[in-house]
Parts: sequence; C-alpha cells; structure tokens
Amino acid sequence: MGGCAGSRRRFSDSEGEETVPEPRLPLLDHQGAHWKNAVGFWLLGLCNNFSYVVMLSAAHDILSHKRTSGNQSHVDPGPTPIPHNSSSRFDCNSVSTAAVLLADILPTLVIKLLAPLGLHLLPYSPRVLVSGICAAGSFVLVAFSHSVGTSLCGVVFASISSGLGEVTFLSLTAFYPRAVISWWSSGTGGAGLLGALSYLGLTQAGLSPQQTLLSMLGIPALLLASYFLLLTSPEAQDPGGEEEAESAARQPLIRTEAPESKPGSSSSLSLRERWTVFKVRMMAGFELLFFRNTSLSHAQQYRWYQMLYQAGVFASRSSLRCCRIRFTWALALLQCLNLVFLLADVWFSFLPSIYLVFLIILYEGLLGGAAYVNTFHNIALETSDEHREFAMAATCISDTLGISLSGLLALPLHDFLCQLS
Repeated sequence: MGGCAGSRRRFSDSEGEETVPEPRLPLLDHQGAHWKNAVGFWLLGLCNNFSYVVMLSAAHDILSHKRTSGNQSHVDPGPTPIPHNSSSRFDCNSVSTAAVLLADILPTLVIKLLAPLGLHLLPYSPRVLVSGICAAGSFVLVAFSHSVGTSLCGVVFASISSGLGEVTFLSLTAFYPRAVISWWSSGTGGAGLLGALSYLGLTQAGLSPQQTLLSMLGIPALLLASYFLLLTSPEAQDPGGEEEAESAARQPLIRTEAPESKPGSSSSLSLRERWTVFKVRMMAGFELLFFRNTSLSHAQQYRWYQMLYQAGVFASRSSLRCCRIRFTWALALLQCLNLVFLLADVWFSFLPSIYLVFLIILYEGLLGGAAYVNTFHNIALETSDEHREFAMAATCISDTLGISLSGLLALPLHDFLCQLS
C-alpha cells in the first residue's frame, strides 16, 4: 500500500505541493520490486482490454438480441443454426457486427486524439478509477439491456474504459524499466485470449450472455487492485526516477519546445513503422465467413473466430523475449495479403472446410500481435527519454485509426454482400 500511495503522489499531474521522497528500497528488494511491476503491468494489460474483447466476442449476440422470458439473454448452445436472412448465403444480421466494432473503437479514438491536448491535467489515479468504473458499467448495461441501442451504449462504455486505460498505462511505462512494455503487451494479448475463451466457454456451457457478462464483474476490480496495490514506485528501479516522473507528469504532452534528444535516439517513427501501426483489422468481416456444412451454428462460428484470433495475438505479444522483429512493416504486408485472401473466399467460397479458416485466423492473430509488441518495443528503444511518454500515447492513435477504418469499410461491404442472392 505504501508503494501505491507513493504512486498517487508522484503521478498527481497537478500543481500540488512537493512531497518528501519516500525511502529508497534496499538493493535486496530490487528483484521483488521488478516482479511486482512485471505482474502489475501484465494484469493491467489483461484487465484493460478484457471488456473490449468480450464485447467483440458478444457482437453477434448483441445484434441478434434474442430474449427469453424474464429478460434473460438467450443463446442456443445447440448445433442448429438460426438464419437471420434466408435469402443470403451469408446468414446475415440486419446490422453488421462492424457496428459493434465501431461502438467499441470510436470512443477510444476520440480519447486518444484528445489526450495530448489536456489529459495530462488529470492525475493518473482518477483516470484509472474512471476506467474501472466504465468497464464495470459496460458489463452491467449490456447484460440488462432491452434493445440493441442500449447494448451499444454499454459497448461505448467498454471503449471509453479501454481507450482511457491504454493511453494512461502506456504513458506510465515511461517511468518504469523498458521491460514492462513486454509485460503490458503480453497482458493485452492475454485479455484477448481469456476474454474470447471465457465468453465462448461459458455460453457453450449453457450460461446466457447476461449471466456470462455479470460473471466478469471481478475484472474491473482486479484492474484497480493491480494499480493501487501492486505497482511499486519508479525509484525502486531507477534512482532519480521519482524526480523525472514528477517533472514529466506535470508537462503537457504537446510541447512548444522540443528538448534535445540523446545521441542515437529518435523522436519520431519511420514511415514504415507508422504503416505497421496503421493497419486494417479483419475482425469486422469475420461474420461473413459462414459455413453451413458444420455442426457449429453461425453464432458459435463467430465466437470461435474471435477466440482463435485472440489466441494468436496472445502468443505473439508474449514472444518479445524470444523473438524480436525490426522490420515490422513486413508484418503489415502479410496482414494485407491475408485480408485479400479471405475476402476472395467470402466472394467465391473456395475453402472447403471451416478448419482451414481457423488456421488462417490464428495466423492473422500471430501477425497482429507481433506487429503491436515489436512496434512499441522499437519505439522504446529508439525514442529519447524526453519524448517517450508522448510517443507511447500518440502511437496508440494509429492502431485505433486502422481498426476504425476497418469497421467503416465493413459496413457497406456487409450490406452489399448480404444483398447477393
């Protein structure tokens, strides 16, 4: 609790009175502090992205919005598919799941665009608290909603939680050893896998989506506990880190005068790195990859797609210690080729089995996760200390723009394909 209190004072971001520095931790406690921060950032990544992933996994259920008596959301766990548009071979919902993707990403984009203008005026601790409250509110609102519109409002709360948390925690990594970026990235990948797998497993086991969502309310509580109780003070790893964090936290994210960079460092991303982050995601089109020659219903197929994609993301985001990729632009190119291939299959239906699509989607997740973690790792290595906090926060915008663009493109594409006889 002492480390937490120090963190709250240190990251006040406001013009408060100076506090007396806390005593330095003894060298014997260095390893323990390292692991506390590693586990802390892993859990923060896990909890921060969990609600975002769950809403994507529940997208098909949110839009079909089938209800039974007692306002219990109902998903048939059996194998019989229930078509929504029998005139189309894609078994389309009236609204594309891209609508859920946009509700889950556009508020995040707004937050990331506005963050450099004034988010530094808000202390870190209230930001984390708002993030946790919004995550809990999203689960409750979607679970008890009576309409698609209300459910989408709940998805917006999940987006606010994820966006505010990502900007906050990635900025926070600037005050800790660079290794925490790997742990944060692994945690976000774990959120994808555990979020998609838990929603798939619980609904397959017979729970309604409402019961499944309410069972996940412990995740926002774990987010708050990880930040307020687990993270230690930066000075435990970096003598002088408290003074650096204190001064950096009080400076705006956009400066009128750029400080001098360290030799060999860079204050901006290369064009290839920007393209790697600004990539189009394929998740918005997963619902159109529908196979009738399988025991899985359409909703179950969609949940499996999400789970396999997130499994690939988790594996590659956790691989930084084993494999580091400098030329991350190649990963973006491979993702584009995947997109073209799967769009061709949606149009011509030449893949004979859903299991081949499973493998391709797993591969896509591996590419996406590797691009994310290696891009941020390269930023940490090549950006000067003075620019690193801003670079981490600003680079998130490119990733979010790519996802938003995929959602916007998927809406008319969904309508066009679903009108085909």
